Amino acid sequence: MTVRVVERPARTLAVQIYFIEAWKGLGVTFRHFFVNMFRHAARALGLKGWAPGAVTIQYPEEPAVLGARARTRHRLLKRDDGAPRCTACLLCETICPARCIRITAENAPDVLVEKRAKSFDIDLGMCVFCGYCVEACPVDAIHMDSNEVEIASYSRADMIWTMPQLLGDEPKRPSSFP
Repeated sequence: MTVRVVERPARTLAVQIYFIEAWKGLGVTFRHFFVNMFRHAARALGLKGWAPGAVTIQYPEEPAVLGARARTRHRLLKRDDGAPRCTACLLCETICPARCIRITAENAPDVLVEKRAKSFDIDLGMCVFCGYCVEACPVDAIHMDSNEVEIASYSRADMIWTMPQLLGDEPKRPSSFP
């Protein structure tokens, strides 16, 4: 196997002066702006044959369309008897790269279940929505398919979701604006 040396292009004076490169970037931005504006105007005037311009989603009025596999807010699943499916194995807490999951385990009153989660908290302010917790769960207790993207709040404390909120038993209400 031979090693091929990759030669980098020489840095010219135009590249070293970032002002010129910034103007090139602004040129690309303005070109996209004016092309899209012309396309929207042409379609508004009824001219046929023009490709539609780029469209911005008007977010609060028009919700974003998410794919079927989108990873959004977490939710915990329940067993048939209504108890949380989580067995407090701590795999999701261990695999989480952001360390945003906190689980406290306790002994379960059911003899078929060794232990259960006493508390299950997720700090969505720290979460990177990678989905590792879903993949690591051996009992399929946590999902990220709620299609809820509105998780903003006014304080960091409101970003911490507890077990009743993740189960859907207690609605999450943001605190009032300070």
